[in-house]
Amino acid sequence: MKWLILLLGIAANASASVLVKIAMTPPPRKLPSLAEPLAALANWPLWLGIFLYGCAFVLYAAALAKLPLNVAHPVLTCGAVAAVAALSVLLFNEPLPWTTGAGILLVIAGVVLITARAG
Repeated sequence: MKWLILLLGIAANASASVLVKIAMTPPPRKLPSLAEPLAALANWPLWLGIFLYGCAFVLYAAALAKLPLNVAHPVLTCGAVAAVAALSVLLFNEPLPWTTGAGILLVIAGVVLITARAG
């Protein structure tokens, strides 16, 4: 169950990042401003992204109740980096140079070594 909670936190974190990117993709939606304070209410990807960042934080906190910090944090960070990299390629056609892919694989290998004895 502790790993499922952390996995959901990773999914919420990566989804939030994608939604914030969508919120800022041309044509950019409105951000909160003094000139048009209510215009930002229509920027649903931004608000949903902020909500999901909050969910990710709560899920991460719940995972910390069951996992050591030196395990949970690397797994969450690595998982979010890998998920965002994959989603950026799939959804936004962003490039993924081989060096970035190799770096992600090396980070994943490091996290696997960190968590090998964590149970």
